[in-house]
Amino acid sequence: MILSVLMSPASVPWSSLVCGTLGFVLLWEASRLVDLLWWRPWWLKRALRAQGLCGTSYRFLVGDLIDYGRRDKEARSRSMPLRCHNIAPLFPPFLHDLVREHEKTCISSLSVFPKVTISDPDLAKEVLSNKFGHFEKLKFPALSRHLARGLAAYDGEKWVNHRRILNPAFHLEKLKLMMPALSTCCQELVGRWT
Repeated sequence: MILSVLMSPASVPWSSLVCGTLGFVLLWEASRLVDLLWWRPWWLKRALRAQGLCGTSYRFLVGDLIDYGRRDKEARSRSMPLRCHNIAPLFPPFLHDLVREHEKTCISSLSVFPKVTISDPDLAKEVLSNKFGHFEKLKFPALSRHLARGLAAYDGEKWVNHRRILNPAFHLEKLKLMMPALSTCCQELVGRWT
């Protein structure tokens, strides 16, 4: 009887119920945010390290973006010597240093997403020819509006149809027939440069 008097619906103010519900929803969303920004990237990096991959450690929210920007700025500040054709350290300096420091297959993180870098050609071929469908193409909708849509942008049945149309053009025999024309074009172009 005493419990029913203390907990009657009239005695519980609506503001307390609303605040309690709002607090629960905020706590729920905060836990999802912590999972997305901290636990999931940390767990993925840990799982990749357990498989034998090495790389940089995860930094909250920014990942390796600060190092990426710093090394890119350093590479742009230096000029390349004349007659030097080694542009690998200058174009993606962070990735070049990452592969040199760790191994041919290493991990880094762009913001909260771990990224596996594969520079071994045989392993890259194996990964790209894998038909399990675990790798989706990156989509850049803002950029694709300005560029022509082609085979690289298509997925699914549309990709299969376009690939079927383009595939005969790249047979080895047809490419061998194009070699003399390509050679003369390249010789003319190099002749204009010198």
